[in-house]
Amino acid sequence: MSGLSIAGLLLAAVAVLAGIAWRVWRARSRRKAGRWTDPGNDYAVRTDWEGGGGTLNYSSFVYFDVDRDGEYGVGDRPMAGIMVRLHDETGKVIVAARTNNAGFANFPMSMKSRKAVIRAPGNWRFSVSVPPGWRATGAHEVQARHIESMPGSPTGLVSREMLSPAGLAPPRRLGGRISDDRPATLAVLREGEIIEARALPPGAGFRFDLPEDADAISITGGGLDRWLALSPYPADLGLLSPRTGCIARDAVLETIDFDDVTGRTFRKIPSGHAGLTWRNLNAMARDYTKDSQGYVNGNVSGDHVAYTSSGLPAEFSRDQPFGFHSVMLTAAWLSSEGEVALIESWLGDQLVSSDHVTLSALTPVHYAPMLKAVTRVRLSTEHQWQLVLDDLVVVR
Repeated sequence: MSGLSIAGLLLAAVAVLAGIAWRVWRARSRRKAGRWTDPGNDYAVRTDWEGGGGTLNYSSFVYFDVDRDGEYGVGDRPMAGIMVRLHDETGKVIVAARTNNAGFANFPMSMKSRKAVIRAPGNWRFSVSVPPGWRATGAHEVQARHIESMPGSPTGLVSREMLSPAGLAPPRRLGGRISDDRPATLAVLREGEIIEARALPPGAGFRFDLPEDADAISITGGGLDRWLALSPYPADLGLLSPRTGCIARDAVLETIDFDDVTGRTFRKIPSGHAGLTWRNLNAMARDYTKDSQGYVNGNVSGDHVAYTSSGLPAEFSRDQPFGFHSVMLTAAWLSSEGEVALIESWLGDQLVSSDHVTLSALTPVHYAPMLKAVTRVRLSTEHQWQLVLDDLVVVR
């Protein structure tokens, strides 16, 4: 058979199939038109419950357990970027999905849709990947659910119980460095009582986990006098030196949370906001950018965070000296997990502090240098990834 004949047959076959498709479409259109023209179909009670070919998301919800009590409460926050895996009855991993900005890892479910990942009844298991060093607070990191067939339901499949929210909490870790002057002592406190004490040798860095019930730390000796109320997040004190003045324990602290920069989703922070001059910092709603893990997880209060525009160095400053107590710092994206921030603090022309802080997109680091007097703070990152800020605490 010649190539011309084969081509003719193929064209004929295509024409036949196109004709069949057109007739099917026309018949379906006529049926729809018939329903549209009959007012009796506008609010018809369904009598045929055999269908069910739609698609719904069966979702695993993961949250940052701020109070670490294992229950999703008003103070807890959805976590973005957490990996959740779906296993079938044999234990095989079918698919993995990360939680979105609302904290949901979504698994499409349908009896008919080819895009669905849950397409049949059975026992399905959902496992939350707990970040290294973190812990699951409510024993819901691995959950199994039985999915059964139900004709007439939206997808043809149902579960009798939704997955329980899965809570995660990072280690309560404290780090910093001691200058070369003299040794100091760090005390870990709970309700004003010392529950642990550690010697801090001069010229050395320190990093250790804190007890779950600790609420403050104090550092004395070596010319140092530091006290910090602990947050739910890892903390870094930077370089501790008697040569830099420290904010007094009874000083009035002012928190700048960036929520009053704008009532909308995005705005460059204008100079004069909160009485400071701002350079290259934008305020943004936490869920403004899709799949923006650090913008979501770095938000510790309200709806807005600040970030370094395009990852370039940024500053906040004032002509008159002010106290720089602390700030929450987060890597903007999981792609920059482990990025290192450089925070430089100046008093006039004098550099009074320069600290490197390792960042995560999963949790903020509570950077607390507690500097008594600065006029300018410069923020940058080693690889020019965006740096997220929230709850900047100052003293006027």
